[in-house]
Amino acid sequence: MQRILVIKHGAFGDVIQCDGALRDIRAHHPGDEIVVLTTPAYAKIFRRCPHVDRVLIDPRAPRWRLDRMGALRNELRREAFARVYDLQNSARTAFYFRWFLKDVEWSGTAAGCALPHRADDPKKIRTLDRLAGQLRDAGVPVVHTLAPDVGWMADDVMALLANVRRPYVVLVPGSSARHPQKRWPHYAALAHALMEAGFDVVTAPGPDETGPDLPGHVLRGTGFIDWFQLAGVMTAAAFVVGNDTGPTHLASHLGVRGLALFGSHMPAERTGILRAGFGAIEVEDVQALSVARVWDEVRTKLG
Repeated sequence: MQRILVIKHGAFGDVIQCDGALRDIRAHHPGDEIVVLTTPAYAKIFRRCPHVDRVLIDPRAPRWRLDRMGALRNELRREAFARVYDLQNSARTAFYFRWFLKDVEWSGTAAGCALPHRADDPKKIRTLDRLAGQLRDAGVPVVHTLAPDVGWMADDVMALLANVRRPYVVLVPGSSARHPQKRWPHYAALAHALMEAGFDVVTAPGPDETGPDLPGHVLRGTGFIDWFQLAGVMTAAAFVVGNDTGPTHLASHLGVRGLALFGSHMPAERTGILRAGFGAIEVEDVQALSVARVWDEVRTKLG
C-alpha cells in the first residue's frame, strides 16, 4: 500500500466540485491510502467523504512563521507519500512543492502539469474541465470528475422538516458577506409567488450566508444548520433557487433541480454549476433582475 496525498484547501464550492475527481483518484489507486490535506473549515466534509481514508489539517500559517512551516513540512515528509495530486494549484501549494515535497511525483501546475488552460487564463476554463485535464495528464482515467455527486453529504432531516409541507422550494437569498453584489434583492416576492402556487418555502441561512428572513420556514434548529443538514433539506426539495454561493452549488451537485442567479462577476458555465436539471439566469446586474423573469423561469422548470 502506498500513501497518496490530495491537496484541497477550499473554498466550499470547490470542495464540493472535487468529489468526482476524488472518486476517480480512488478508482485509480484501489489499494492505496488516500489522504487529503485541507483547512480546518472543510475537514468534516472530507472525513465523511467515502473516497478518502484520512485527513490532514493545514492551518495555512503565514510563510514567515518558519516554526509552523517547518512543522507542516516535517509532518508531510514523515508520511512518505508516493504521489501528490494538487487540486488547489495555488501559489501556496507551489511553495509546498518547491520546499516540502520536491522529490515526490506531483500532479499540478507547480510541476508543469500540461493542463488544458496553460496557454490561456486559467479563470476562463471551467473548474471541472481543469480538474479533468489535470487527472488525464497524470494518467488517471476520468469517469466521474465532470459529474460530482455529493449525495453522501445528506443527513436525515425529518425532524427539521416536521412543519414543512410538501412540495417545498428552498431559497438561498444570501451570499458571503464579502460578495453582497451577488445577492438578488427580490426573494421575498418570489417566496410569495411560490406560496400562492401551492409550494411551501424554506430557507436555511448559514453563519456567512447573510441575507433577509423570508416568508415560509427559516431552518436554524438550535443554531445555524450544518452542511450535512442543509444537504438533507435540499435533497428532499422540489426545487432550489439561489445566488452564486456555496449552498446553491451544493444543490447542483446533489442532483436537485434548480436555478442559479448570476451577475457579470463570473459566467455560470465556468463555475461548473450547470447540470441537466440545474440552470442559470445570467444578467449584467443581478440587482436589476426582475421578479417576473425569475418567476417565469422557475414556473416553467417546475411545470
